[in-house]
Amino acid sequence: MRGINWLLTGAIAVGVVGVAFQPRANAQGSGPEKPIRVIAFGAHPDDCEIRVGGTAALWAKRGHQVKFVSMTNGDIGHWSMAGGPLAIRRTAEVLQAAKILGITTEVMDIHDGELMPTLENRRLMTRLIREWGADIVIGHRPNDYHPDHRYVGVLMQDTAFMVTVPFWCPDVPPLKRNPVFLFMEDNFQRPTPFRPDIVVAIDEVIEQKLDALVVIESQFVEGGALGSAERAPKTEAEREARRREVRENFRARFARTADRFRDRLIALYGEEIGSKVRYAEAFEICEYGRQPSEEEIRQLFPFFPRK
Repeated sequence: MRGINWLLTGAIAVGVVGVAFQPRANAQGSGPEKPIRVIAFGAHPDDCEIRVGGTAALWAKRGHQVKFVSMTNGDIGHWSMAGGPLAIRRTAEVLQAAKILGITTEVMDIHDGELMPTLENRRLMTRLIREWGADIVIGHRPNDYHPDHRYVGVLMQDTAFMVTVPFWCPDVPPLKRNPVFLFMEDNFQRPTPFRPDIVVAIDEVIEQKLDALVVIESQFVEGGALGSAERAPKTEAEREARRREVRENFRARFARTADRFRDRLIALYGEEIGSKVRYAEAFEICEYGRQPSEEEIRQLFPFFPRK
């Protein structure tokens, strides 16, 4: 069940059921004539922030519209708390992260660890994509260590094409054009390794992204599902030290992405810029959605130089 979807203007509200944050409109009305509309699906409240947060901030800074959706409420993702209190806490964390990134976010009312590739959830994802009017849809690949991650990938693939079919979910108008579907970066090798079709330099927004990740304290400061009382910070000084550690660990992670896909960065940005990129996010084009040309990729990712 999707639950209640609260769209808020420049404010935050929290509940155990589905909840959303939407940033205020630009007071000057500036921005692109036709904003690019992006929706990213993560399994839990933190997945999109980790893998898409930098690119989302780049789009948002240029007046484009980005929405993160957590397909579960994360209610077992902590070592010392669970259920409604944890769902409320994790929702509040990603709402704050969305405010920092300048995007919209929504959390589904599905228990952590219980996401299934059902007909009901396929319809749910279809409606979300259509309601957002997405040009780009992003999610996990269907080969991943966590079942919730895998099933986000399966559901996303299952909506490709179906979002354009008029009599599938006829209560929401179909999209006139199939979106480009993208997978987030991972390190899994079987049955196929991740392919870096699109690699985005996020140096411009790295501190903003790190700010957004650090507020997700239940996961990164306190250790999430695999933390413990022994390892959790006991004082505010220890907590602040852990926040600094989290920032530097994530900074190193995004630097590894840039180094791992350096050749692709150079192909997209040119030798002079691509060789100097320090931090990056990467995406693979799913073969089930629209297959963009190189020119269209540069239109959808307007931070790439135009050839």
